[in-house]
Amino acid sequence: MGKAVLLQLLFGALAVVLSASVVKAEDPYKFYTWTVTYGTLSPLGVPQQVILINGQFPGPRLDVVTNDNIILNLINKLDQPFLLTWNGIKQRKNSWQDGVLGTNCPIPPNSNYTYKFQPKDQIGTFTYFPSTKLHRAAGGFGGLNVYSRPRIPIPYPIPENDFTLLVGDWYKASHQALQKSLDSGKSLPYPNGLLINGQASSTFTGDQGKTYMFRVSNVGLSTSLNFRIQGHKMKLVECEGSHTQQNIYDSLDVHVGQSFSVLVTLDQPPKDYYIVASTRFTRRVLTATAVLHYSNSHTSVSGPVPAGPGYQFHWSMQQARTFRWNLTANAARPNPQGSYHYGQIVPTKTIVLASSAPLINGTLRYAFNHVSYVNPDTPLKLADYFNIPGVFSFDAIQSVPSGGPAILATPVLPSSHHDFLEIVFQNNERTMQSVHLDGYDFWPVGYGSGQWQPAKRRTYNLVDALTRHTVQVFPNSWSVILVSLDNQGMWNLRSAIWERQYLGQQLYLRVWNPTQNLANEYNIPSNALMCGKAVGRHP
Repeated sequence: MGKAVLLQLLFGALAVVLSASVVKAEDPYKFYTWTVTYGTLSPLGVPQQVILINGQFPGPRLDVVTNDNIILNLINKLDQPFLLTWNGIKQRKNSWQDGVLGTNCPIPPNSNYTYKFQPKDQIGTFTYFPSTKLHRAAGGFGGLNVYSRPRIPIPYPIPENDFTLLVGDWYKASHQALQKSLDSGKSLPYPNGLLINGQASSTFTGDQGKTYMFRVSNVGLSTSLNFRIQGHKMKLVECEGSHTQQNIYDSLDVHVGQSFSVLVTLDQPPKDYYIVASTRFTRRVLTATAVLHYSNSHTSVSGPVPAGPGYQFHWSMQQARTFRWNLTANAARPNPQGSYHYGQIVPTKTIVLASSAPLINGTLRYAFNHVSYVNPDTPLKLADYFNIPGVFSFDAIQSVPSGGPAILATPVLPSSHHDFLEIVFQNNERTMQSVHLDGYDFWPVGYGSGQWQPAKRRTYNLVDALTRHTVQVFPNSWSVILVSLDNQGMWNLRSAIWERQYLGQQLYLRVWNPTQNLANEYNIPSNALMCGKAVGRHP
């Protein structure tokens, strides 16, 4: 978004603020109509079927301002049911709009659904993507950038422009073929390549001496990436809605489902420079490049592509520990981020979730605490609302790992509104993992190798851990998050690595308050789709 466009957003929002002195105005409304279709493109040089939104791959970028009301009519022209989820948007009091199979019926072919939601009290770099089947492997994803309201200062000068970079691994096989492979009990093969904004190459142009924001998201299915720009330093300023301490980096690891924003000053001699993303922790390194083009350049990119870090998991874990909250900066609201002293709150409950890859009935599955999630034909949120029995179970999964064989179930962890949880993700496998929680951001306070023990709490960052929505878990290691359950609803906790999510490494967190009112949760939408055992019910 350039300065001119940003100023239009700022002045538009300012007009609303000024009008509030006369009449209490609603937050602005933004209306969209998106049509989802198939198309044929060649992202890696081979024609293949992709998913388009309004004819675009990736889909349209949503540029909105904090608290905008987004009214988005999604028309499904595919031959399969379809949903979009809004990765990192908290959907305050509104899990009805989360766009996952536990909260929403998928949109049937040749039908539509209108999402109505706000990025309430949020700023930052986010994404959207399909939550149904393996559609994500064919596209349908895009950037979602939430800009600050004009009366809320940001802790850096407004950049000259900002660029959204959607980076991820990619397969030449169709999403149907990949799904068939998983359904047969086979793991996905190694990706065929990497894409930046759906292309094998692209160009970003800027003026020498000026500063630009790069909003980088890993939208891939399975692979951690490293991001860097030849000859340029990157100042980290925002991560998934948190303003960060503004440390300088040569390169940054970005794991599946994660996002960050960096400022880059074009302070080098005028020429073209490589923008590079490459796979991490893989035997065979895949690389995608784009070009940073100085507007006064007459020299094309040259020389070898800059190599990524040679160090592996320990280096990446150490880098993750350097990501810190900017305690004096505000985020979407005027109060400083550091005014919330999360480290002084005693958790009401500790949950330990151990990942595994068991064989169940001779077929590969993934699980938390030996329970592999199965999607029912009725969304959990509708079953809960209409008191439909037999859809999910509060007893299927325990809050700590236990022995016994792995099972198939539809587990829901019950929690109380305003609980404060400590959640330990224990990775006993040799693969890199990434875990996402809908409805919230959380504080990743600790990373460590081996088995988590209560004594590890001494190593937690209880002062300035940033907040984010997706945390990486290194092989044979643990990660710990703290989360304040201030958002009532039914919320998906899942592996961000889509094979693992699809084959069962997910569950739902039911955050409940017996006092039912609009201050705690919005009513069921009048246009809510009904499916499964909810067919024939009325909102």
